[in-house]
Amino acid sequence: MESGGFYPFRFIGRLFLAGLAHLGRVSLMCAELFRGLAEWRIWLPRTISEAASVGVGSLFIVLLISGFAGAVTAFQAGYQWQTSLPVYVLGTLITETIILELGPVLIGLVLAGRIGARYAAELGTMRVTEQIDALESLGRSPASHLIIPRVLASTIMLPVLVIIADVVAVGAGWLGVKQVLPVTDWDFAYGAQYFWRPFDAWYSLIKATAFGWAIGLISCYMGFNTQQGAEGVGKSATAAVVTSSVVILLLNVLLAKILLHQ
Repeated sequence: MESGGFYPFRFIGRLFLAGLAHLGRVSLMCAELFRGLAEWRIWLPRTISEAASVGVGSLFIVLLISGFAGAVTAFQAGYQWQTSLPVYVLGTLITETIILELGPVLIGLVLAGRIGARYAAELGTMRVTEQIDALESLGRSPASHLIIPRVLASTIMLPVLVIIADVVAVGAGWLGVKQVLPVTDWDFAYGAQYFWRPFDAWYSLIKATAFGWAIGLISCYMGFNTQQGAEGVGKSATAAVVTSSVVILLLNVLLAKILLHQ
């Protein structure tokens, strides 16, 4: 009986200690990031290059996903439509659904897989091949050379990509709903504007910025702390994608509670 009750507590204790260890390492990395901001001549050009790579490299998949998401939203709205309601409400339904939820969340999850795995794999490979150790031995800060550019690039570019995704998804929804219901352009435009609030756009951008920051920070942390050689690189990439996705979903709930229910 005693041993049976001991193992669950030991498991919980190990989880708690591992959580504290991760929290400590993340705190130290954040402190290094703030210290490295003073070396702007190093991280600024690297950030611009990284942001261009993230934006251009992710544009195709963002356009593809946002177009399909907008069309599917329109088709489902048409399937569930009640004829007693005015058709202009469809403009509100599609626009608000995409801008408040589908745009930032879908793009955040996709980029968590695309750039999150890439960041973790790049830094993990540099760690296991001792390139980061060599950088430190030369007196260079890994934060300003490697981490700050990646975190800033993901934080800056995700809102830009979400704006593009929102526009494309709303346009696809506009075209899609006209295929299933007798909705005119005037009806859709009127409905999209009738219930529109300027804060809706800011809310979408706030979420995108938070998601981009989480993806960059978590992925760089996982890669920077890689161990166990090539196998560890794979584990770090997987952990970066999974953890970033979970944090995005948690942030989505928290931001909706904080910003939409004040």
